[in-house]
Amino acid sequence: MVHLITELSKYTMLILFALYTYQCFSALKRNVSHKKQNRKYRRQIFYLFLIHLNAYAVLYFSTENRNMLFFYLAQVVFFVVVLTLYYNVYGKCSRLVVNNMCMLMALGFIMLTRLSFDAAVRQFQLAVVSMAITMLIPLIICRVRMFRKMTWLYGGLGILGLGVVAVLGSVTKGANLSIEIAGIAIQPSEFVKILFVFFVAGMLYQSTSFLQVVKATILAAAHVLILVLSRDLGGALIFFVAYLVMLFVATRKPVYFFSGLAAGCLASVVAYHLFNHVRVRVLAWQDPLGYYEQESNQIANSLFAIGTGGWFGMGLNQGMPNRIPEVRKDFIFSAISEEFGILFGLCLILVCVSCFLMFLNIAMQMKDKFYKYVALGLGTIYGFQVILSIGGKIKFIPSTGVTLPLVSYGGSSLLSTLAIFAIIQGLYILRQQEGGERDEKGKPTARTKPKAAAPGKPKNGGEQDVIRFD
Repeated sequence: MVHLITELSKYTMLILFALYTYQCFSALKRNVSHKKQNRKYRRQIFYLFLIHLNAYAVLYFSTENRNMLFFYLAQVVFFVVVLTLYYNVYGKCSRLVVNNMCMLMALGFIMLTRLSFDAAVRQFQLAVVSMAITMLIPLIICRVRMFRKMTWLYGGLGILGLGVVAVLGSVTKGANLSIEIAGIAIQPSEFVKILFVFFVAGMLYQSTSFLQVVKATILAAAHVLILVLSRDLGGALIFFVAYLVMLFVATRKPVYFFSGLAAGCLASVVAYHLFNHVRVRVLAWQDPLGYYEQESNQIANSLFAIGTGGWFGMGLNQGMPNRIPEVRKDFIFSAISEEFGILFGLCLILVCVSCFLMFLNIAMQMKDKFYKYVALGLGTIYGFQVILSIGGKIKFIPSTGVTLPLVSYGGSSLLSTLAIFAIIQGLYILRQQEGGERDEKGKPTARTKPKAAAPGKPKNGGEQDVIRFD
C-alpha cells in the first residue's frame, strides 16, 4: 500500500510543481492584468501547500513516525505566518519572490526530512530565527537613506570578517570556511558577500572614473585574495563574477569586462597548480569513474543518483541518496533528482531562474543607481551560486562545494539568502514608491494609470483622476 501511495505521489507532485513553475512565467506575460496576476499567485500558494502535504503524507506512511505530523503542522504554521506577514505588512511586495522563497524552503525541508529528521528540525529552527531577523529588512531598506554613505565601512567589515576566518577559521574540505562562536559554526563569507555588493555599489555610485575603478578593483581583489588564501575558491569565484558584472554594467566598457575575464582565467590556471584540492576536483570532473574510489566518489554517486531517478524519480524515500557524501549540503539537488526525477529537477531550476529574472527586472527598473547596482549584484550572486551548485552536481563544471540557496542544509547560507530576498523585496517596494504602483513586470498597474484627458481640455491642466478597482 505504501509503495502504491509513493508511486502515485511522485506523479502528483511533479504535476503540481510543473503547474507552479508555469505560473512563475505565466504571471510575467504581457497584457496580464494585476487581478489575473494575483489569481496566479494564489494558485501558486495552493500548489505549494498541496506538494508539502503530499510529501509529508508519504514520509509519514513510510516511517510511521508521529513526530512527522507535528513537524509538518509546525511548517504549515510557519509558511502561513510568513505569507500573511509579507502580504499584509508589505502590501506592495513582490508576491512571486515571496512564493518562490517559501517553495524553495519547503522543498529543502522535505528532502532534509527524508535524509535526516534531526537535521530537518534544526534547519527549520534556523529558518524560523532567520525569518524573524530578516522580516524587518524591507522596512529598513525603505526607511533608512544612508546606505550609500557607508561604502568604506562595508569594505572594511568585509575584509575584517574574511581575514578572521583565514587566520582563525576551522578547515572544512580543505578550506577555511567557518568560525565557531558559542558552539555555533558560522560561515562569515555568506554575509560578507552582501557587504561586498553594497561596497561595490557605493564605489560605482560615487563615480565610474578610471581612478575610482582602480580603487574599487584593489579592494575587491583584496576580498577575493583572502578567500583564495583561505582556499574557499567557490566563494572567491562568486565575489569575482559579481564584481565583474557590476563593473561592466556601471561603466559600460567592454575592456574592463574582458580584462577581468582574462585575469580570472589566468588565476584559475594558477590555482590549479597551487592547490591540490583544486586539481583533485578537476580530475574528478574529467573522469568520475576513473577515480571513483578516491577523488570522484561524490560526483560519481551524484551522477548515479540522477541517472537512477530517471525522468520521474524513484519516489520519495525509495532511493539511496545517503550514498553521496555531503548530500545534505552540497549535493541535495542530486537527492531531489533521484527521488523526484529529472523533470522535477528541471522545474526546480526554472523556479530559481524566475527568481533571478525578477532580481534583474528590479535592477533595471530602479531609478536610483546605487540601489540598481545593489539589486544587480545580489541577483548575480544568487544566479551564479545556483549555476555553481547545480552545475557541479551534473558534471557541467567541476564541483565547487557551493550550496543550493534555501534548499541545502546550513544556517549561514539560509540566513544570508533570506537576507538577500528581503533586501530585494525592500528594493521592489522602493521602485514602486519611485514611480507609482507597478506590477511584477515593472509596468504601471491599473491603479496608477491616469484617465485620458477629455477632448478640448489640456492634458496637464488640473488634477487627473485615477482609475481604481475596489
